[in-house]
Amino acid sequence: MSDRKSDPGGIAVIGLGRFGSHLAESLSALGREVLAIDRDAQQVQKWSSMLDQVAQADATDEGALRQLGLTDLPRVVVAIGASVEASVLTVLALVELGIPQIWARATSGQHAKILSSVGAHRVIFPEAETGERLAHLIISRTLDFVEFDEAFAVARVRVPRSLAGRPTSEIQLLDRYGVRVIGVKRPGENRYRYASHVLDLTEDTILIVEGTIEQIQRFAALS
Repeated sequence: MSDRKSDPGGIAVIGLGRFGSHLAESLSALGREVLAIDRDAQQVQKWSSMLDQVAQADATDEGALRQLGLTDLPRVVVAIGASVEASVLTVLALVELGIPQIWARATSGQHAKILSSVGAHRVIFPEAETGERLAHLIISRTLDFVEFDEAFAVARVRVPRSLAGRPTSEIQLLDRYGVRVIGVKRPGENRYRYASHVLDLTEDTILIVEGTIEQIQRFAALS
């Protein structure tokens, strides 16, 4: 799998229903190593030929997740939708394992509150999201992401710390990183405004940038 992009530890997707399988495929298409997990043997068999790694396991069992090596993963997505109890118990197991980023699917507002209260770092509603968009959000530091075709996108990103305190005229974002700033919201402001040609970048400022998907992800990954 030498064509896979560098992504230490990979990503696990738990639950291979319609949403989970679509998300796993999208992440894999973006060149990420994906470990897909489901307790249903039929689902595991169905997806074993289409995804890199597919395992059958009860995700509510902390020991089973540990045996699968999830303690080495930086990000896990709980895509379980059929059982609120199973999704909550799975998040609890992941919290006990110390997973740095836990994304969890919610089927209602109450479900979302429970997931957040037990330790999910980000709650998602598949009905309002697409697998492709979430895949981009999960693998990058973008706050929001809209893909218009296979090459072009617009995203919200925080000003990288390495660029804070410098004007855009000095950094030359378009020439150096291939992205153009089209909107900005500074700390304490309630709304975005159009970006001027010369913009002083400050820490905790949020930018709206446009560019190719690869360019935006590379810019968002700056430390």
